[in-house]
Amino acid sequence: MQSLSFPNYSFRIKNKENKTLIFDVVRKNFMVLTPEEWVRQHVVQFLLKEQEIPLSHINVEKQLTVHQTTKRYDVVVFNKDGSIYLIVECKAPHIPISQDTFDQIARYNLVTQANYLMVTNGLAHYFCQLDYENERYIFLENLPKRSIHEA
Repeated sequence: MQSLSFPNYSFRIKNKENKTLIFDVVRKNFMVLTPEEWVRQHVVQFLLKEQEIPLSHINVEKQLTVHQTTKRYDVVVFNKDGSIYLIVECKAPHIPISQDTFDQIARYNLVTQANYLMVTNGLAHYFCQLDYENERYIFLENLPKRSIHEA
């Protein structure tokens, strides 16, 4: 798989029935290793190792309903009170991050009301903090580390 702009992480990878699989520590299962899954697994490791987010606060590929339409988010990080801290939209490395990508995650956020958004294709990462009062995004260099009280 393609090298990404994340630290090097070690993954459990196996081949089965002519498919390459990668172990997802959140779903506790081997997943087909697609380019998007490769990015998603790097994001999970980034959240666990660099952001020090507890595994129990991370959820991967679950459904939510936005305006009577079912959508699937890539990664969500919950606060200890169950509110959403972060939504992550992952794209395959060959997919450029565009305004459409931000529009997609913004639609998800209408329902979730996350504090932060992250959009990545594994090569470029964008982080935003939501300013609900002024209805705008504040772009950040990186995600702030949560304090021990938020985790």
